[in-house]
Amino acid sequence: MTRAFALLEFGSTAVGVLAVDRMLKRSPVALLRCGTVHPGRYLALVGGTVAATEEAHAEGGRVGAENAALIDEVLLPDPHPLLAAALGGARLAPAGEAAGVIEVSTSPGLLRAIDRALKAVPISLVEVRLADDLGGRALAIVDGLLPDVKEALDVAVGGAGPCAQVLGASLMPRLDETLRGVLAAGTRFATCAPCEPAGAETVEG
Repeated sequence: MTRAFALLEFGSTAVGVLAVDRMLKRSPVALLRCGTVHPGRYLALVGGTVAATEEAHAEGGRVGAENAALIDEVLLPDPHPLLAAALGGARLAPAGEAAGVIEVSTSPGLLRAIDRALKAVPISLVEVRLADDLGGRALAIVDGLLPDVKEALDVAVGGAGPCAQVLGASLMPRLDETLRGVLAAGTRFATCAPCEPAGAETVEG
């Protein structure tokens, strides 16, 4: 089972591919995901034992830095189980009384922030999105009890790291039930189904 993760974000696809090649030749890690994301960046997510992941992370960072293309990076030697599951594609329906959204300028910065928040307070991780269809930004939705979600956002805002900028953080104390159902299906506009709550005004035509 994968026990550690490293995510590197490059400003050049050419350098990103080179870095992944060097990482895989350097260390026996699993290549979990890699490829281009908006806006012309390249993400590489690897995982494995702590020692192997540390070595691959260091090699990828070195290649990126030598070519002036490393935007941000994060090494998670002991990722929270909910974050590990989310990176594998899992998502949860929001079920808590409160929900929070955090938006960060880099994908590694988001993972760093959310891992710290999950370890600080008992919250659930609803969704993680990395860069695609977000103009290079990354976002996460968390939920739980109101005090816990509030504290989690505070921790996340302060935990994105020096290369990332927190672009937004919002707290919904009592999430609207219609919106709760929408968020359970994801945050993409293209896949959002129309919703008409009881008593809602509708446009006829």
